Amino acid sequence: MIKRILTTGNEAIGHGAIYAGCRHFFGYPITPQNQCTEFFAGELPKIGGVFVQSESETASINMVYGAAAAGVRAMTSTASVGFSLMQEGISHIAMAELPCVVVNVQRGGPGMGTTQTAQMDYLQVTKGGGHGGYRNIVLAPASVKECFEFIQLAFYLADKYRNLVLVLSDGIIAEMAESIELRTLEFDSLPEKDWALKGKAHKGGRRDFISCSNLLTRPTRDGLKVLGDKFHEIEANEVRYENYMTEDANFILVAYGSSARISKEAVDIARSEGFKVGLIRPITLWPFPYKPIKDLTSHANKFLVVEDGLEQMIEDVRCAVEGRGEVYFLGGTARHLPGPGGMIFPDRVIEEVKKLT
Repeated sequence: MIKRILTTGNEAIGHGAIYAGCRHFFGYPITPQNQCTEFFAGELPKIGGVFVQSESETASINMVYGAAAAGVRAMTSTASVGFSLMQEGISHIAMAELPCVVVNVQRGGPGMGTTQTAQMDYLQVTKGGGHGGYRNIVLAPASVKECFEFIQLAFYLADKYRNLVLVLSDGIIAEMAESIELRTLEFDSLPEKDWALKGKAHKGGRRDFISCSNLLTRPTRDGLKVLGDKFHEIEANEVRYENYMTEDANFILVAYGSSARISKEAVDIARSEGFKVGLIRPITLWPFPYKPIKDLTSHANKFLVVEDGLEQMIEDVRCAVEGRGEVYFLGGTARHLPGPGGMIFPDRVIEEVKKLT
């Protein structure tokens, strides 16, 4: 019998990880993801799992590195500032090709910024991060249900490609409460982790060494080609997105996460007033749905990026549109949204649509 519960986005991440078979969590407190850490601290010991509150985010990601190298499903969660501190470790994980999951619940602004909700880490998670030009798969949930399901998908994709998968949430998704069904999702079978460290004789020999530089065991260009080929395979097979009322739309909203929920309501209102507005929601921020957005230019000539922050995702949307339409931006800044908090609401999106139509 499937169990249904009312829970928050942060706690749904914990439930999803447990249903995915994750029994190892290493983390450090930071707002607005503290409920994640608290959940794992309370629940993992009950099922024989391992929870460690590390001394820093730098320590957390290196603990994840060690656990993943042993072949177990391991993860951490953090928020913006803490994610920045993990970049060196994440770069090493990329080169060692270790499957693991990181959750980043975004907060606002560079530096220490603010604990208010925001979507301001897009460039870092899709273009920046550590050195070396590696890629992380990035999933962006827009509901509590997706927090639960995307963590399970994240572990599957991590094991499938031996790659770090990032789940990018925000303060609204993290704190909202919705009903979800607790169940294990079914995915295709995965290969045995015969590369993992076992610490004893395994398949005829000891496996006690994984390097954060595969370049030690194969020529430099060969090692980089392996990574490059893998990233191209992910781009070809793992693009995920949602189209909402785009079939006849001449005006397209582009948004992810909480902004996508707001934009979907705005589409419903716009349609009721006779405006042919649709929404495309990138679910994978990397790989980004360039072609699906480009395809919409066959009948749409205006695109409005709705994002709770500075102009970040708009760069990818412009690349996707390739000059076939006008691309505009509505973001959570004082310039666009005067007033406390600067949050985006559906009526503000509608106002912008009417102004640009």
